[in-house]
Amino acid sequence: MVIQAYIDPRRQVGRRDTMIYGHFLEHFHRQIYEGIYEPGSPLSNRLGLRKDVITALQEIEVPVVRWPGGCFVSSYHWKDGVGNNRVPVFDKAWRVEEPNTFGTDEFIMFCREIGAEPYICTNAGTGSPEEMSDWVEYCNLKDQGKWARKRIENGHEEPFNVKYWSIGNENWGAHEIGAKTSAEWSRYVAEAAKMMKRVDPYIELFAASVVDIDWNINLLKEAGQYLDWISIHGYWDKVWTNNDLASYEKSMIYTTAIEEPILKTKYILGALGYLGKIKIAYDEWNMRGWYHPYIHQNTVKATAEECAKPRDDNDINSSYTMADAVFSACFLNQCLKHSDIVGMANFSPTVNTRGAVYTHKEGIVLRPTYFVFKLYTKYMGEAIVDSWIPHNRFFDVEDQGQLTAVPTIDIVPTLDKNDKSLRVAIVNKHPDKATCLELDINGYQDPASITMHGISGISKDAYNDIETPSAIEIESRKINIPGSGKLVVEMPPHSVNVLVLDR
Repeated sequence: MVIQAYIDPRRQVGRRDTMIYGHFLEHFHRQIYEGIYEPGSPLSNRLGLRKDVITALQEIEVPVVRWPGGCFVSSYHWKDGVGNNRVPVFDKAWRVEEPNTFGTDEFIMFCREIGAEPYICTNAGTGSPEEMSDWVEYCNLKDQGKWARKRIENGHEEPFNVKYWSIGNENWGAHEIGAKTSAEWSRYVAEAAKMMKRVDPYIELFAASVVDIDWNINLLKEAGQYLDWISIHGYWDKVWTNNDLASYEKSMIYTTAIEEPILKTKYILGALGYLGKIKIAYDEWNMRGWYHPYIHQNTVKATAEECAKPRDDNDINSSYTMADAVFSACFLNQCLKHSDIVGMANFSPTVNTRGAVYTHKEGIVLRPTYFVFKLYTKYMGEAIVDSWIPHNRFFDVEDQGQLTAVPTIDIVPTLDKNDKSLRVAIVNKHPDKATCLELDINGYQDPASITMHGISGISKDAYNDIETPSAIEIESRKINIPGSGKLVVEMPPHSVNVLVLDR
């Protein structure tokens, strides 16, 4: 089949913020301990940070990391995790003991090692506005106040200058420790924001939100004047209590539901007068939810050990296939298409669980989603230009007796800021059919060279593992320059690609 796509490089429709390539880490299972932080391991540096993980994250140019949660943060007291006397505590969110050996100082060092901005999410569950503002003082004041002097005492003379701060995590949900009503939340956010910005008026503040008009009416009326961002989350394959993962085909249905939450949130901001003043941070996203049975099933009695053991199933590498890669590319494409309102996104999580990187005692495995980030950070441009597909092809996917028509091709064209070369993200969602894409590029001179960089694997269910770490990796191939004819490129099935037309 041949699908025609039209691109007009003369018409710029937005500019990419690289913060959409951000990541997220939570104190859950093996993300921190045995993930990024493993003192004593021959693979770790002097700070106890895994050198192989650092190198991998540097390679995909991670711009920002959100930490320490997630649900974990709603019973986390940051003061337990700084200084020389770290006392282990019981983590009531995930029902395990938290050793507190990785805290604020270690997080900042990790961000510096990989070259990312730190983004701290604060405890709005059992915490207080004063505790949040003390945290800002610890990180950002030079030498004024008890907590800035405590940072200096802990060996950090210069302030950390943390720019991004979130008030709370998912405090709208009954599953969250310290959940609040809409009225309670809006008042709480306003008071916390006042205290935090009085410590440092230059920070950018986020508030936990949800795609709901009533929640946001109260939040924005009460606290909108203090906010720079609202935070929303998205997991489409909701496998919290079982690990029955969606097939490739069902995952493609999920790609058709990415845009709606963005548009709804944008319309809410617009209706309340905050369009252009407050941006969306999709600061937790992944196709698949994390598997953690029993925690939120209040009628089920289970020991802490019975809660923790099933989480190992999150780290089965065969779970992460081209379905995850294709979905992730479609998600990033929507962030690019809506660059006017989506300014940050944080893949959830970075390491282990459903992460892009898997760690083991001898090294790491780079999952398919890792290579999506590598494609987009390495090859995509900054200026988003206009494109349209008048007659996309669709394929039907059946789920529970219902048919969903899934568009085969998803594209986003961009221009590089330096040489104005055209870089086009092209996703072929079809599970088993290659698709020829005919590109009609308005007013664009014949390029000097054309290269296709992409991932597809030998099947839609291909994955990387310890024994087969390179089953999926980026492959690059030269494309013949068409001269005066149309540019036609063949997209392998279940593939993510970036086409680069160099000038």
